[in-house]
Order: sequence, then structure tokens, then C-alpha cells
Amino acid sequence: MRTPVDRTGRVLAVVALVEAFTWAGLLAGMFLKYVTQTTELGVTVFGRLHGGAFLVYVAVALVAAVRLRWPWWVTGLALAAAVPPLVTLPLERWLRRTGRLARPGAAPTGDGEPERAGAAAGV
Repeated sequence: MRTPVDRTGRVLAVVALVEAFTWAGLLAGMFLKYVTQTTELGVTVFGRLHGGAFLVYVAVALVAAVRLRWPWWVTGLALAAAVPPLVTLPLERWLRRTGRLARPGAAPTGDGEPERAGAAAGV
């Protein structure tokens, strides 16, 4: 049985993926700039993209924390995960696995279809 992921949880999952992708691009750009000393283009492009993705991730994580009613320590983990490279990906998997990307009160479903508590009663 799976707990359906809320729209806010889906947005967080996508933004976490984008944040990790831009981190990887920035790391590759830093390798090209500082190790091979071939180009600064990767740092210029991915530095800006990652800065924007980081800010969006922080904002979406804070919105998710409020809407999904996370405890303070889950919110802290979500925010801290944006700092080291690529940590938003395992955090998103953990949040999904533990049901923290679903709204409180969402009923688990066996067929993958979203179902809210009370929906079976016609509420």
C-alpha cells in the first residue's frame, strides 16, 4: 500500500531533481575551470542555474514543510540537504518512502490512485 504523493510533494521532488542536476553541472564546470583549466563556461552557466535552483528548492521546501505539516527536524533536514552536492535526491526518496510527501490524512492506496480519507464515504 502506497500513500499518494501530494501536489506539493511532487513539486518538491521535481525541484530536488533540478537542484541536484545543476549541482552536478556546477561540479563538472568547476572541474573544467580549475583542474583542466580549459573553460569557465560551465561555472558561469551552471553557477547561475544552481543558484536559482537552490533558492527555489529552499522556498518549495519551506512551503512543503507548512502544507505537509513536517516536524521541525524534517524541515531542517530538507534545508540542510541542499548544501552538500546531490543530497536532495536521497532525501526526496526518504521523504517519499516515509510518506512525508503526502498530506496528513491521505489514505494509503493499493492501486497507486490518490485517495483522501473520507473519499470512500462520499465526503
